[in-house]
Amino acid sequence: MNFLSHYYFDRNKNNPYKVFGMLLPDLIKNADKNWTIHPEKHSGKFLTNTNQEAILKGWKRHLEVDRIFHSSSFFLHHQHQIKLVLREELLNSPVKPFFLGHISLELLLDSILIAEKLLSIEKLYSQLALVKESEIRIFLQLNKIANEDKFLAFFDRFIKEQYLYSYADDKKITYALKRICMRLWENPFSEEQETAITDRLIKYKIKLREDFIIIFDQISAQIN
Repeated sequence: MNFLSHYYFDRNKNNPYKVFGMLLPDLIKNADKNWTIHPEKHSGKFLTNTNQEAILKGWKRHLEVDRIFHSSSFFLHHQHQIKLVLREELLNSPVKPFFLGHISLELLLDSILIAEKLLSIEKLYSQLALVKESEIRIFLQLNKIANEDKFLAFFDRFIKEQYLYSYADDKKITYALKRICMRLWENPFSEEQETAITDRLIKYKIKLREDFIIIFDQISAQIN
């Protein structure tokens, strides 16, 4: 799941460190694709204070939500259907249809949560802004990430740019997809392909809105 879908499960909570921890696996990946950490395997390290423990709880929550989501029949069905919808547009692209189906589904779910007014992006950013730099540095140090400044600079941009608001615009979803794909491929698809992919995803979003809440209800029932 993507940022907003993860936030959905703690949207009514007011612990900024848990919210930060819940988004942290994706934030780490976005800050530097080569960083790989597994704090859940060394839980004892993060009992130094309540904030570090809350970050770890959020991190574990993220892993659990992704585990349930990626093994669900909902995910398997819709990522396959989106793959079929987009496959024709990717004939001359290096991007694998399976990969794009997976990522497209996650971004569409974020977009639908905004459209259905099921969470507050403003509240999310407000909570993230309350997380102290000193606590982030401690967590990164405990995970042996040497370049703390690189992550902090990325996190600062993430809050200031407020990029998640763009998911409300259907036409921006393909742009977000392209940015993700560019981490793996230099030229993932052409402008013509972007336009075609956008048209197909907008149509699929209409269909997805009919039953999207099922997966959120299923995950909520299993994690609470």
